[in-house]
Amino acid sequence: MELQKDLNCSDKIAQQNLFIPQISTAIMIDQIMQQAAAAFPEYRRLDADARATFLERIATEIEALGDALIHTAMAESNLPEARLQGERGRTANQLRLFANLVREGSWVEAVIDTALPERVPARPDLRKMLSPLGPVVVFGASNFPLAFSTAGGDTASALAAGCTVVIKGHPGHPKTSAMVFGAIQSAIAACGLPEFTVQHVEGTDFALGKALVQHPAIKAVGFTGSYAGGTALVEYARERKQPIPVFAEMGSINPVILLPEILAAQPEALAKQLAGSFTLGMGQFCTKPGLILALESEELDIFLKAIGHEVPALPTMPMLHGGIHAAYTKNLHLALEQPGLGVLGKTEKEAEGIVPTATVALVDGDTFLANPLLHQEVFGPYALIVKCTSKAQLANILQHLEGQLTLTFMATEAEAIVHADLVELGQDLAGRVIFNGVPTGVEVVASMQHGGPYPATTDSRFTSVGSDGIKRWARPICFQNYPAQLLPAELQNENPGNIWRLVDGSFTK
Repeated sequence: MELQKDLNCSDKIAQQNLFIPQISTAIMIDQIMQQAAAAFPEYRRLDADARATFLERIATEIEALGDALIHTAMAESNLPEARLQGERGRTANQLRLFANLVREGSWVEAVIDTALPERVPARPDLRKMLSPLGPVVVFGASNFPLAFSTAGGDTASALAAGCTVVIKGHPGHPKTSAMVFGAIQSAIAACGLPEFTVQHVEGTDFALGKALVQHPAIKAVGFTGSYAGGTALVEYARERKQPIPVFAEMGSINPVILLPEILAAQPEALAKQLAGSFTLGMGQFCTKPGLILALESEELDIFLKAIGHEVPALPTMPMLHGGIHAAYTKNLHLALEQPGLGVLGKTEKEAEGIVPTATVALVDGDTFLANPLLHQEVFGPYALIVKCTSKAQLANILQHLEGQLTLTFMATEAEAIVHADLVELGQDLAGRVIFNGVPTGVEVVASMQHGGPYPATTDSRFTSVGSDGIKRWARPICFQNYPAQLLPAELQNENPGNIWRLVDGSFTK
C-alpha cells in the first residue's frame, strides 16, 4: 500500500518529531487507534505527580517554541501578535491548572461507605470514584489555534483525567498545530511516557472525522466548531455499535438584555461597550453578543443612534481564513435580506480580501418572533437589535430562543430584582448568566461554566473551560468488598494522596 510505504508505519512514526499523515485508509486509522488503546493502560496507571509533571512539561515545551510559534500562528490565522501571545499564555496556564488539579486529587470524587456487617441485611463495603474513559479524539478549533486546539483545553483535561488522545488538527492552521504537537512529543520523551500517549492526524476529508469517531477503541469526542460539524459527529457516534459521548460546543448568539434604568443612565456608554464586544476579533468568538433585546423608549433611540455611529468607525482586520469569511458574507446577506430588517451601521471602509463588513441591524419584536432564521448565529462581526413593545414580548422572545452559552443583563441591581422573572428565564436559557459585563472573555477557573443547553452544546451538564472540564473524560466506578491491595490509591484507607473524600457521609482527609 502506497500510504504505508510512504510512512514506513510505526518505524517512521518513532523517528519523526511530527506524525501528520494524510489519512485515506481505514487500515492506517486502525493502526493509530490501536496504538492509542495500547498506550492507555500504562498511561492511566501513572501516579498523580507523574501525570501533573507531564502536563507542566508540555506547557514548558510550548513556551520554548518562542516567537516562531507566534509568527507561524499569525501567518496562518491572521490574528494579531498580542492576541496570540495572550492565547499562548492561556494554553500554558490551563495545562498548569490541570496539573495542580491532578496533584490535589479530589477531582476524582472519592466516596467510601464502609461495611455494616451488623446491619440486617448487612451492608457491603462500597467505594466509588471517577476513572478515565480510555482513548479520546479531540478536534482542533479554527478560532483559537492554541487554546482550543492541539494542546488546548480538551487535550489538557483529557490527559489530566488519564486518557490517551488522538488529535485531529484543524486545516486552518496546520503548521501551528504541527509545532505544538512537536512540543507534546518532546514532553512525552522527556517524561518517559508511552510513545503514543498523544497522536496527531490531519486531513480535510469528512470520511476521516467519521472514521476517527466510529473506531471502537475511541471512548469520547471533544469538538469546538459549527452546529453542522458538531451534529455530524454526534450522528457518527450514534451509528456506532457502542455509542459514545460527543462533547461538542457549537456556537451561540449570546443574548444581551438592556433594562430601562441602566439604558436611561448610560445609553452611549453601553453602545460603545457592546459595539466593541460584538466586533472583537472580527466577531469570531463563540461568546460574541449577537442579539440585543430592549424595550422601546427614547433612551433606546439614543442607544440605537450611538451604536449606529460606533460601528462604522471600528477597526477591521482579515478573518481567520477564506472559508469563514465566505460563510459570514453569505449568512450576513441572508439575514439582511429578511423583511423588516434595517441596517443601523456598518464599517465604512470597503471590505477587501477576507476583511468582513461589521454590521449592526435593527428589527421589531413581532418580526423577530415570526422569523426563526433571525434567531440563528451569524459567525462574525454582526449583531441584531430587537426593539420590544413590552416586557411580555421580551419574555416571549427569551422563551422562543434556543439554548445559549451566555446571557447578559445590563441592569441596575434594583431593576434586576424587579425583573426577577426575566432573570429566571435567563438561568433556564444559558450556562453563564452575566450582569453588567460583556460575554467575550472566558476565565479558565474552577467556577467557569462554558457550556449550555442544546444547541449551544450537546450536554449542558459539562464545561469545556475550567477545572470541571476534566469530568467529561471520566466515569464513576464502584468497588464492592474489594481487596484492599487492589483498590486505587484514592480509595485506600490510608489515603496516600491526602485528598478530600466523602467517608460515611462526611468530607474528610
